[in-house]
Amino acid sequence: MNEVVSPLRVLIVDDESLARLRLRSLVETCPEPSAAVVGEAGDADEAIALLAQQDCDVVLLDIAMPGRDGLKLADALRHQPHAPMVVFVTAHASHALRAFELDAVDYLTKPVRRERLQAALARAAQRLSERAAVQAVQPVETPAAPDQADFITLTDRGRLLRVPIAEVLYFKAELKYLTLRTASETHVMDGALSELEQRLGERFLRVHRNALVARWAVRELERHAPTSFGELDGGDPNADSADSWAVRIVHVDEWLAVSRRQVAAVREALAGQGR
Repeated sequence: MNEVVSPLRVLIVDDESLARLRLRSLVETCPEPSAAVVGEAGDADEAIALLAQQDCDVVLLDIAMPGRDGLKLADALRHQPHAPMVVFVTAHASHALRAFELDAVDYLTKPVRRERLQAALARAAQRLSERAAVQAVQPVETPAAPDQADFITLTDRGRLLRVPIAEVLYFKAELKYLTLRTASETHVMDGALSELEQRLGERFLRVHRNALVARWAVRELERHAPTSFGELDGGDPNADSADSWAVRIVHVDEWLAVSRRQVAAVREALAGQGR
């Protein structure tokens, strides 16, 4: 397994030597997160050959290159078991949508400003840390139906984001929207819990009418007094106020309500006997 290291190991892939030199200078003068260039490639084939010999955490990737372009290389990289984070660095803004469909961390247009590169590297470092945390907690073998998508696509403040399902801790219905929670971020999205529950299958557990939780993210089940946990029953007039339950979620130490009918299922998930 690749480990997240400091400094970040960066591979620069661009067919223009001056562009590579410029990026190397920006990377090596980036104050935080610290990063080091571990290799340079002038095309996709050279990049693949380098990656076979040298692990890296982040690929700064041009799109318009001779032979296989950057989009095709990114598509190939994301299917690797421990794929590096990809930051596109290009003179053209027209490929941004396709780039984010490929789960790019960021999309920078040339000439690249140091502040934008620093923000992209910081985002990549955060994603790597989240992935490492998920891998440390998840069982080695996690069943997943082959026809289920591996990402949730949403719009956040004008940006199109793809959040890996493996990083999602829970979805919660609030008013007309859903809240998606990861270890480090909260996003608001459209949709219905019932549709997500059907789509995500056994990887997620419906703990309440307003909450869908990743099975691996359930840390503990505990009975709470209604006075100390007002959201337990979501305002359900039929809830038994003397027998209220909640689950604690890993990484964020948040508590979510558990309906009485789901208590047994949560116990099974904690015991490793989930469906």
